[in-house]
Amino acid sequence: MDIINSLGRRKKAVARVYLKEGNGQITVNKVDFKVYFPTGILQFVAQQAFEVTDTMGKFDVVANIDGGGVNGQAEALRLGIARALVKMDEELKPALKAKGLMTRDPRMVERKKPGQPKARKKFQFSKR
Repeated sequence: MDIINSLGRRKKAVARVYLKEGNGQITVNKVDFKVYFPTGILQFVAQQAFEVTDTMGKFDVVANIDGGGVNGQAEALRLGIARALVKMDEELKPALKAKGLMTRDPRMVERKKPGQPKARKKFQFSKR
């Protein structure tokens, strides 16, 4: 079996994921994912596609992640793994789609407008 690659994105984060058969080792930017994502929630998000499809410990993942924050990177990794699993086996798609793991989250940061301190916040109004 060869290596399957896919792409996952979330906000400004981009994850290039390489999936192959193995013993469940996940490497992110040449570091173990438990070191890269120190909190349990981020580790759960990164492994969620394997949990849903009952393939935990069957595949090795090597991922290069760039841009964004840790939460966006974890969710980009999740999407990349889900897409790679579907490339490997099309029968896994309905389970992943039911949990919403096949959809790229389109929400982005709203831009800051001129004359305002932030995107929606306004400066305090003074009548006099």
